[in-house]
Amino acid sequence: MITDRLGGLAFGGDYNPEQWDEQVWKEDDELMRLAGVNLATVGVFSWALLEPEEGRYDFAWLDAHLDRLHANGVHIDLATPTASPPPWFTLAHPDAMPVTPEGTRLVHGSRDTYCISAPAYREAARRIASALAQRYGDHPALALWHVHNEYVTLCWCEHTAAAFRVWLRARHGSLDALNEAWGTTFWSQRYGSWEQILPPRATQWHRNPGLTLDFSRFFSDEVIAAYSEQRDVIRAHSDRPVTTNMMQPGYQNIDLWALGREVDLVAIDHYPDRPGLAAAADVAFAADRARSYAGGRPWLLMEQGTSTVYDQGRTLAKEPGEIMRHSLGHIARGSEGALFFQWRQSKAGAEQWHSAMVPHAGPDSRVFGEVTETGAAIGRLAELAGSTVTAEVAVLHDSDAWWALNSDGLPSSELDYHSALRDAHRALWDAGVVTDFAHPEDDLGRYRFVVAPALFLLSDAAAENLRGYVARGGTLLFQYFGGVVDQNMHARLGGYPAAPLREALGIRVEEFRPLRRNERITLSDGSHGTVWSESVRAVGAETVVAYTHGTLAGSPALTRYGFGGGEAWYLSTRLDDADYAALVARLLDSAGAGPVLPGLPPGAEAVTRQAEDGRCWHIVLNHGTEPVSLPGSHHDVLTGEPARELAPGGCAVLREEAPR
Repeated sequence: MITDRLGGLAFGGDYNPEQWDEQVWKEDDELMRLAGVNLATVGVFSWALLEPEEGRYDFAWLDAHLDRLHANGVHIDLATPTASPPPWFTLAHPDAMPVTPEGTRLVHGSRDTYCISAPAYREAARRIASALAQRYGDHPALALWHVHNEYVTLCWCEHTAAAFRVWLRARHGSLDALNEAWGTTFWSQRYGSWEQILPPRATQWHRNPGLTLDFSRFFSDEVIAAYSEQRDVIRAHSDRPVTTNMMQPGYQNIDLWALGREVDLVAIDHYPDRPGLAAAADVAFAADRARSYAGGRPWLLMEQGTSTVYDQGRTLAKEPGEIMRHSLGHIARGSEGALFFQWRQSKAGAEQWHSAMVPHAGPDSRVFGEVTETGAAIGRLAELAGSTVTAEVAVLHDSDAWWALNSDGLPSSELDYHSALRDAHRALWDAGVVTDFAHPEDDLGRYRFVVAPALFLLSDAAAENLRGYVARGGTLLFQYFGGVVDQNMHARLGGYPAAPLREALGIRVEEFRPLRRNERITLSDGSHGTVWSESVRAVGAETVVAYTHGTLAGSPALTRYGFGGGEAWYLSTRLDDADYAALVARLLDSAGAGPVLPGLPPGAEAVTRQAEDGRCWHIVLNHGTEPVSLPGSHHDVLTGEPARELAPGGCAVLREEAPR
C-alpha cells in the first residue's frame, strides 16, 4: 500500500515547481514541512520541458526537484505528461489533433488536445512514459505513478473511425450480427462493408442508438487500452503502483468499473458543483463511488479544490472549516489521504484563478491556515491506513445504462442519468446510511436494500440477477423507465421491464406518459410526482400509492410485491425530494438497514472504518450550526481526548478498540 511507504495517510497535491524560481522553492520547502505535506504530484503538464524536441529529453531540472523534495521528506506521485502534447508534436502530427462531431479539427492551445486513437500520439505517449520509468523507476522518493491526467478527450476523426471498425469486428464478428444488433433495416441504414461505418458524427436528425451506444463502449475501451499501454511500459522498469485519476460523475466517457480493474490504486478528482450541505453530500457521493470501483479496497483522493466549489458557472469559495470536513469526508469513506490541485496558486496561465493550498495571498491567509490544520489532523490518522468501509445498502450503476439514456429520440429530455443516481444517494445520505454502488450483474447478496434508478438499459443477465436477489430475500426499489431496452438497445416486448424482473416486481408497464415541463402531480398519499408517469398494471403487486390525475387516476404509482424471500417495490414517477427521502427511509426500516450511529441530527454525518484486527473508527462530521451529542465516550484521535459533543462545523475520529 502507498501508506506503507508514506508512513501514514497521504497529504499534499499537484506541485509545479517549473512555474517558479529558486527563492519560491526554498519557501515551498519550509511551507510543506509546516503543512505536513508528504506526497506531491509532479510532472502532470511538463511534456514540453521533459521532451523539448522529439526524442531529446531534459531530465536535469526534474532530477533536482525530486532530490530536493526527497531531502525535505516529501514523496513523489510522478505523472506522465501525456494530457498536454507540446507544440512540436502538434506541428509534426496535425492528424493527431481531435476532430469534433461536426468535422472541425481543433488546434493546439489548450490541454487535452489529441486524438487518443492516433498512432503517432499513442507511440509518443508510450515513449515518454518509458523514458520516465527508466530514469525514475527506483527513485527513493517515488511512491506512485500517475498516468496521464483525467482522460477526457473524444474524437470523431479518421483514426478514430478505423479503430472503431476494428473494435466492432471484434465485438460483433460479422456485418450480419452488427446489422441485427443495430436494427439497421430502419431508415435504410444496412451496412454492406465495414468501411461504410463511421463514428456518430453530426447528422441531419437522430442517430442510430445502437451505433451511438457502441461508440461510447468503444471509446471507453480505447481509453483503457491507452492507459494500459503506459502502465505496462512503466511496470517494465518500476515496482511502484500505477494509477490514473478518474473524474466524476460523468465528465469522462469511461466505464469506471472497467478502469478500476486496471489500476493498482483507484484515484479520483472531486470538485463539488453545489455549495453548502449539498457539497458535503456530493463528497459522500463521489467517495462512495470511488470505494465501489475499488472493490471495497482503500483508494485515494488525488485532487480536490482547496477552496473551490462550482455553482452554475460561478466559482465559490469554501466556507471556513469545509477544507477539513471535505477532506475527512473522503477519508471517512475509504480514501488513504487527501490531495489538492494544487500546492501553489499559479500567477499566470489558464487556471490562475483555480484555488490552491498556498493562495496568491500567501501563507498568511485563512486558506493556508486551514490547510495546515487539515494537514496536522490527517497526520494524526496514520492508524486508519488500510482500514475499510462496509455498507448494507447499494445503488446500482451501469455505464451502458448511462450511455443509452443519452440516446436521441427518447420520450423526455429531462431524464438525466447522474441526477437520478445522485437523488438516490442523497436520500440514503440524509438517512445517515453509508452506500455502495454496484453493477446490476454483481452478486448483491450482502446488501439488505438495493436502489435501481435510471436503468433504462438492463441486460438479460442483470434482469435475472435482480430477480434472484429479491427471491433470496433482498429488498429492491426499481424505478421508472427502467429495464426498457436490452443490451443491444432493442425495446423489451410484452411490457416493461425485462420479463424475469417483471415477474419479481409483480407489475407490467404498458405505456409511458411523460409529464409536461414543470408539471407537478399529487398522488393518493399526498406526495408529489414530476417529470414522468407510467400506465402500470399490477400483476399480483399491491398498489401502495396511486395516481389521482387524468387518465391514470386510480392506477398504481408505487407498488410492493412479496417475491420469494424478499420484496420488490416499483416507483413509476419522479417524487419530490422530500417525498422520495421519506420513501427511502421507509424501505430502509423495512429492510433492517440503518445508520452506523443512530440518533444523529440532520446535518451530522457518521461513517465507520474497520481494521482487520477488529478496531474501528467512527468519523463524525457536523455540517450543521448546532452542537451534536456523541454516543458513549470514545477517544477522539484528532484531539487525544474523550469526545462527548461535537461543535458546529466540527470533526471527530472516535476510536473503538477491538473487543478482548
